[in-house]
Amino acid sequence: MELQAHETYMRAAMEEAQKAAAIGEVPIGAVIVRDGEIVGRGYNLRETRKDPTLHAEMIAIREASERLGGWRLIGCTLYVTLEPCPMCAGAIVQSRVEQVVYGAVDPKAGCAGTLMNLLEEPRFNHQVPVVEGVLAEECGQLLKDFFRGLRKKRQPALPEK
Repeated sequence: MELQAHETYMRAAMEEAQKAAAIGEVPIGAVIVRDGEIVGRGYNLRETRKDPTLHAEMIAIREASERLGGWRLIGCTLYVTLEPCPMCAGAIVQSRVEQVVYGAVDPKAGCAGTLMNLLEEPRFNHQVPVVEGVLAEECGQLLKDFFRGLRKKRQPALPEK
């Protein structure tokens, strides 16, 4: 798929990330596309729902599976604003997603090439090709802005002189 299409769908994932930020969640968003149509959407809900499995990718996979009527997401591409973690990478492989496109790298938990590459691991029965760095700066900026805002909230107000 050409870069312009990847950017279009990554922007849709970024819209999902902004929904997460609006409710105080870490701004990560995902969409799943098949035949030019978004069939699944998700954004982080871990804090809101007190559930460690509610990452953007997991929610998008569930929605796409439900909408398409099966667990095999053949012909689907997952777009996500941050490189998938080990849990999400495992779910992506298990759901037979055909391609993953991500924005920002995750130096602490990235399992699409940064710490390891579970998506293209040849010992698994399914490998998922990865396209990295689509709108990486913009995706990364969403996270930087969010965490900068959190740090500002935690700083005590300076006394007036």
